[in-house]
Amino acid sequence: MYWATMQVLKKMVSDGSTDDIRGEAKGVLMMMETFDFMFMLHVMHRILGITYMLCRNLQEKTLDILNAIDSIATTKVLLLKLRNESFDHLLMCVNSICIEYEIETPDMNAWYNEGTGRSCQQKSLVTIEHHYHFDMFNSVIDYQLEELNYRFNDDALEILKLSCALQPNDQFKLFDVDHICILARKFYPADFSDQEMHHLRCQLEHYEVDVLHHKCFQNLSSTSELLEILIRTNKSHHYNLVERLIRLILTLPVSTASTERAFSAMKRIKTDLRNRMEE
Repeated sequence: MYWATMQVLKKMVSDGSTDDIRGEAKGVLMMMETFDFMFMLHVMHRILGITYMLCRNLQEKTLDILNAIDSIATTKVLLLKLRNESFDHLLMCVNSICIEYEIETPDMNAWYNEGTGRSCQQKSLVTIEHHYHFDMFNSVIDYQLEELNYRFNDDALEILKLSCALQPNDQFKLFDVDHICILARKFYPADFSDQEMHHLRCQLEHYEVDVLHHKCFQNLSSTSELLEILIRTNKSHHYNLVERLIRLILTLPVSTASTERAFSAMKRIKTDLRNRMEE
């Protein structure tokens, strides 16, 4: 859409209805005709292309946690591969596009000047290629990797993997008594005493024979549905510790997709006109 966008901006510069519109369009046009803009456009295109599948997985209404964890791992690997191997190829693509659109390309072997170019403003003598490679390309990718590692650290991934043992998907195929006990002992020590931990394992052994094969609990798709059926069938009284652990799992902020959809739909009801109307 670059060429089409440029044509629209040029038309706004020549035919804009006000000086402000013409001036703003001219400023954007000048920025888009620079090597910096074209370089960052390609960098973000590559990064967002890698993270797109992960974003889609995290936005699904019914989140498959194990597949999401795999997607996180592959996204990190691809970003690291992009950082270590793709700069030269990306720079070549940017240069070819700049030649096509007659955008001036800098000499990569020249010294990079910060600010106005005065010697007092220069922190170190680096080439322009070094600036684009390390100060821009690597920095952006490092920021993405840092965010992924912060949001999905080892503890977060472990608790998500262990919590999958309580999911009712595919007739409880991931159910594992040992994993569930590790989950409670390691991540919820304040919610279960040592005696309750012993009783939890006993309840889980009964739960595995009773609930997993009960006709009311077949074809469930989410942990919230499982809790609802447990309460409806009064089995939550018999498996009170299992129910407590399920409630704790449901508080994990795995995805905000449903909440975001609710706020998006609210705009259809809460309009500016309704806000100004009397009762």
